[in-house]
Amino acid sequence: MFRTRLRLAITFFEEVPRAEIVVATFLKLILAFMAITAVSLADSPQPEDVAFQAECDQTEQRFVQLMPADFQPAQTHDVLIALHGHGSDRWQFVRDTRDECRAARDVAAKHRMIYVSPDYRAKTSWMGPKAEADLVQIIRNLKKRHRVGRVFVTGGSMGGTAALTFAALHPDLVAGVASMNGTANLLEYANFQDAISTSFGGVKSAIPDEYKKRSAEYWPERFTMPVGITIGGQDTLVPPHSVERLAGVLKQLNRQVLLIRRDSTGHQTSYEDGVAILEFVIQKAKPLDAAK
Repeated sequence: MFRTRLRLAITFFEEVPRAEIVVATFLKLILAFMAITAVSLADSPQPEDVAFQAECDQTEQRFVQLMPADFQPAQTHDVLIALHGHGSDRWQFVRDTRDECRAARDVAAKHRMIYVSPDYRAKTSWMGPKAEADLVQIIRNLKKRHRVGRVFVTGGSMGGTAALTFAALHPDLVAGVASMNGTANLLEYANFQDAISTSFGGVKSAIPDEYKKRSAEYWPERFTMPVGITIGGQDTLVPPHSVERLAGVLKQLNRQVLLIRRDSTGHQTSYEDGVAILEFVIQKAKPLDAAK
């Protein structure tokens, strides 16, 4: 028994230096990984929650701004504005892992774009007059603060509708628009009427001209910029018919249009399709010099 214990003790003391070396090496690796991670996090762009006073009613409004990696203030950067869906707010297209949101973030990062996600009167925006005024003000202020090139607008569902509405109302501000699962006709659209009427300032029977004004389908001639659209053939929440008609008219007008229809899907856009329409409008948009 004594000899056995002695051998164990000798073995233990012989192995201690080796164990210390292993532990020391392991600790060094952990510390190195932590240092690399800290540097990476420090270098990664972080979203900035920006508050501003709306000129139309003097209320405080907000948008999230995410600058591209290695942002250089002296360089010109394009802007991608992402508009959230009904019931969400400015953080949806910044944090949400759904395909539409990831596609927008990844494309913006790839092209080193300034990425902006506004509340635009969340959570039931529908690009009413105040939401529209806020977005015009945001774009104007971005151009004052940064060297802004072209401005692109995208969104999903209510945001896809709002993107088309804003592009039709302000074609001079938009270099390209990518709409995912939106509608182009708010006169015929039947869902979310309480929210839309509040945003627009009345029900459609009382102010039909306001609903027509914000329906992209009625203003195809204003879409001088490239347009990307995704729709689901089984979508009942925001039926695809009006945006299909709009895309058809735009093609007849020889506009740059990419329509992706998935017959078997509903109210959703895949990551690949979201990236496809965003890349399409970016590639087809006029260069900055020509846009001026």
